[in-house]
Amino acid sequence: MAEDPLALLLRRPFDEQVAAFRLRLRNLVPTARWDDISGPAHDRAGMVAGAIKQDLIADILGAVDRSLTEGTGLEVFRRDFRAIVEKYGWHGWTGEGTAKGEAWRTKVIWKTNLSTSYAAGRWAQLNAKGFKFLVYRHSHAEHPRLQHLAWDGLILPIEHPFWRTHFPPNGWGCGCSVRGAMSMAMAIRLGGDPAKKLPSDWAMPDPRTGAPKGIDRGWDHAPGTTVANTITALAEKAGKWPTSLATNFMQEVPTATRDAIATGYRDAPSTADATRRWVERVMGERGGAPISPDVLVEPQRTLGLVTTHDAAAIEQALARPLKPALYDYIVEHGAARHALAEHGAPELERTRGQRALTAYDFGRLGALLNAPDTLEPADQKPGRGPRILLTKRFGEETLVAVFELLAGRRRLSLVTMWVKTGASPTFTP
Repeated sequence: MAEDPLALLLRRPFDEQVAAFRLRLRNLVPTARWDDISGPAHDRAGMVAGAIKQDLIADILGAVDRSLTEGTGLEVFRRDFRAIVEKYGWHGWTGEGTAKGEAWRTKVIWKTNLSTSYAAGRWAQLNAKGFKFLVYRHSHAEHPRLQHLAWDGLILPIEHPFWRTHFPPNGWGCGCSVRGAMSMAMAIRLGGDPAKKLPSDWAMPDPRTGAPKGIDRGWDHAPGTTVANTITALAEKAGKWPTSLATNFMQEVPTATRDAIATGYRDAPSTADATRRWVERVMGERGGAPISPDVLVEPQRTLGLVTTHDAAAIEQALARPLKPALYDYIVEHGAARHALAEHGAPELERTRGQRALTAYDFGRLGALLNAPDTLEPADQKPGRGPRILLTKRFGEETLVAVFELLAGRRRLSLVTMWVKTGASPTFTP
């Protein structure tokens, strides 16, 4: 039986899948309708039907990227989507105005991007690994497309033209998949049926769709076929994508897009939630055991890239350049522990005119970094990198954070943070 297509989408992504999706981030394309671009053009274009502003497109696709790389689901994406729509005041999008319409539209955006990037990554993998045969497997959906069901078990050589038009997904919501085999015997073990043959008219266009029978209009191309070698090269270059916005890939993204993705990442409700939960895991809250520093499971939490605007402000404060390398804002295990140890005791913090720091406050770091009220140099420790101190007012409180410039590692790493309840966010040791 073929694997559950939703399970395929939500499992930890493989490098080629991430590379296939992020390749599209290099070229964000404004569109009025879903079919403004078609076929192989999708391999290199990032778009959201009806979205014109590049910052808006970057934020929405950035939310998809988080879902892809961090394994969050559709409901998390929906929450981010609502925040993005409100942020940009986007109106007139298909599905707006009703809960049913929003649920449908967000599912289409989310699932289409995840399934097509999965397919593009798989195509690159299958070709790079030298598979000789491909096996079409139906998703076994409750209400199947009869034509797709008829292809279940079909075995064809990888170079057969069928795959250029029929490689799934080949329709809206299609959950079919393909298996690679080195031999006919292996193809049979994977569920292939050597007796199943293509009809003579398999490539004949359906007058209603312009695509072969059984394929939805606009879906008669194998995702990623025009960029398979590029995807493979990007996957090798990027390694294991150690952070959700890996700097070694983002160097290839246009500056304006890169900045938009970074700020959108920090604005997202899902980023704030994930950062808070990560700190809770580090500290062993909610019944979990503290993470040992030598355990290589999310040893740090990225807060996204330093934007060109950020870099200019930091350069001015520190009187030194950050260029040409890109930098990440990072929170490491030790910094989270240190900040909570130093500023997490309620009684002591009250004597300092401060509130005890909590994991929730780490979730506010994105908002602070995107729009600090102040940014100035902080005291530098002997033998350490230069530091900046940032503040941001939240109601009656001021969040204060100190980051250290680690030039060799291309990071601005959190040193400590605290919450001031008075009017002046001055340092209190």
